[in-house]
Formats: sequence, C-alpha cells, structure tokens
Amino acid sequence: MHELSIVLSIIDIAEEQAALNGARHVEEIELEIGQLAGVEWDALDFAWEAATKNTVLEKSSRKLTIVDGRARCLECGQAFSAPTLFTECPSCGSFFSDLLSGKELRVKSLTLV
Repeated sequence: MHELSIVLSIIDIAEEQAALNGARHVEEIELEIGQLAGVEWDALDFAWEAATKNTVLEKSSRKLTIVDGRARCLECGQAFSAPTLFTECPSCGSFFSDLLSGKELRVKSLTLV
C-alpha cells in the first residue's frame, strides 16, 4: 500500500510549511492527484485517517482534485482523453502516446493557522 507513504510525504510537507510560517495547524489542504497516478482512493482515505492523528493535519479539511488523464498520439498528433495508461488513439488506433496529464500527485495549497 503506497498510499501510506504518499500520506506520510504530505504530512512532512505540511509540517515543514507550518514550522516555516509559525503556524500551529493546517486548516485546509488542497491536493491534486491524477487518475493515472495509481492511487487507490479507499486506501488513501484509510491511510489519511490513521497517519494524520497528532499532526498539523489532524483536524484539517481536505480538498481533492482529480486530474483526468490526457495523452497525445505519437503517430498522428491527436490529443485525447486517456482513462488508462494504454488507451488507444481514437483518431488512428495507435497505442503510442505521450502522457499530457493524469499522473499528478501534489500539494496545491495549504491554509495555515
């Protein structure tokens, strides 16, 4: 379950920013996670509840934005929605593409108090 390591990294980021800014806790955290990042949402929720206890994130609200997968075909140049890593180009049928979005995993913002 790599979701626990993801949450622990998020806690590290939040605690570092809180310390740098003299904050006691995080009121809200906004995360962007791509649909192709391999995150299991239930496992992320479980890890979040367990790992954030007694941290600056314990009572914070969490806003999650899921970034849709998008790719560009290497054969015809068509950009298209890519719900999986191996999505066929709807224009030419090729499976060779560059991923444009969907693998994001970042803290977009923190509201510190």
